[in-house]
Amino acid sequence: MVSRFGLVAVLALSLVPSGAHAQDVKTSDLAKQLAQLLDSKKLDAFALPDAQNPGTYVAALYIPGTQLLVVSGKYTAPALMTDLLTKKDYRAAYSELVSAAVPDSKLFVMDTYADGLMLKPSGSNAPDTVGAGAKSTTFDGEWKKAKISEAEYAKTFADNDAAYARALQSLIAHLKTSGT
Repeated sequence: MVSRFGLVAVLALSLVPSGAHAQDVKTSDLAKQLAQLLDSKKLDAFALPDAQNPGTYVAALYIPGTQLLVVSGKYTAPALMTDLLTKKDYRAAYSELVSAAVPDSKLFVMDTYADGLMLKPSGSNAPDTVGAGAKSTTFDGEWKKAKISEAEYAKTFADNDAAYARALQSLIAHLKTSGT
């Protein structure tokens, strides 16, 4: 007979999605959806204030078929950012946020192929990279090379994937409801 602990452990493991499956749930569909929205609105960049975090902004730069670059963070010159957003100068807003976001608040995602973060690239795909605060992580599946444990690598991925998902959701929601 299986002990209660053994049964709970088996059930818990069966409910944990694999890296590829978890990918489908978080950023994969969201990144593709944002890319489609940007294409349909003929935009290569977009930016907005983060409605849930005053003083924080989210911006994206889309290079069709190649990469989706997304940044979020606090910005110390909100009047300048407001002016850029009012003028719909999203590329300049993106550039400002990339270069001048408060370092500890900054999330910078380099999503190769605009297909969401991948725990480990498949085939000849290039890895995705995320800078969160002062730490940058390349998701190439090489946690030993990064001198961290596999569990730490997976946790870093999950945390970054969730933060990226929030940024994507914010951009998508605004693009869907705005005339931009």
